[in-house]
Amino acid sequence: MSAPDIRMPGDVTADWLSAVLAQGGVDAQVSGFVAKAVGAGMIGDSVRFTLDYARAGADAPRSIVGKFPSAGEESRNAGVSLGNYMREVRFYQHLSKTALIRTPFCYFTDVDPVSHDFVLMMEDLNPARQGDQLAGASIADARSVVEEAAKLHASHWQDDALFAYEWLNATAGDGPSFDVNEISALWDGFRARYGERVTPEAAKIGDALCANWLKYDHVDGPRGLNHADFRPDNMMFKDAPDGPQMVMLDWQSVGYGNPATDVAYFLAGAITPDERKEHGAALLAHYHATMGRHGVTYDPADFERHFARGSFQLFLTAFFAAMLVTQTPRGDDMFFRMANGAVDQILDTGAMALLD
Repeated sequence: MSAPDIRMPGDVTADWLSAVLAQGGVDAQVSGFVAKAVGAGMIGDSVRFTLDYARAGADAPRSIVGKFPSAGEESRNAGVSLGNYMREVRFYQHLSKTALIRTPFCYFTDVDPVSHDFVLMMEDLNPARQGDQLAGASIADARSVVEEAAKLHASHWQDDALFAYEWLNATAGDGPSFDVNEISALWDGFRARYGERVTPEAAKIGDALCANWLKYDHVDGPRGLNHADFRPDNMMFKDAPDGPQMVMLDWQSVGYGNPATDVAYFLAGAITPDERKEHGAALLAHYHATMGRHGVTYDPADFERHFARGSFQLFLTAFFAAMLVTQTPRGDDMFFRMANGAVDQILDTGAMALLD
């Protein structure tokens, strides 16, 4: 059987799905399928393919999930210009097996380096629970998240061999960068679009971030793999006897930078300020204990500084993405949940001092 090619959802056939399964080591013949959109991706579209077989062994899946470029023009353009499609495919091809964090099994993935058309065919994690940025995460789910974060960060701790991957964010061959004028234009557009929905505290933080961009936009101290969009919408949760187990999706922004950014990004956007005050210390202790079990010690001073700065990353992502992707009501609500959570954590951690 020939290898599968890159194609969009409307071009998928039973024979192509059989070739996809063969790439993943499954010997089966698909006779038909039902395709249904799933998830709420902002830059990529996901489709579940429920399969019928003419021939199948015990390892043939009942369904698989494919990820494709967004059908929305603005979102697709963002995915191409930011290198997101290329980055996610390359992660699954080169780093998913060594990253230690739970990820879906990938049957087949490929990307066209010119057009950035791509396809990513993965195991269907159903009936795992989809995370929800608007609903937030339970503390039990959050504990699983910080544990998986620690495994990811420890996997390539201070591994400068990653600089060879020019597609990886924050490496010597990093993708297109944004200067302060571009960031300021996005921020000004965000404030103009949403008006009074932007709180006075958020306005002050956004203005300060743009005015002091170079103080924010750098990497110091230890590096590790970081996901860089570490939030509930990109997570699935399997319920097990010993508690929830998180599986991480959406590797479009993966980079080699300060690992604490992921932890700050998640906690700011997924649990409330009151929950952070009550449970934050225990969650961070679990993160550091997991790092220690993998032979890594994250210096407390470095972690505290990187955690504080990571709160800005969530705020930045909220207004940045809002102005680049196709606008939707849920997207607006999600971006404000992210921005307002980041504001609370920035103020709680005294992160504004990093911009002085």
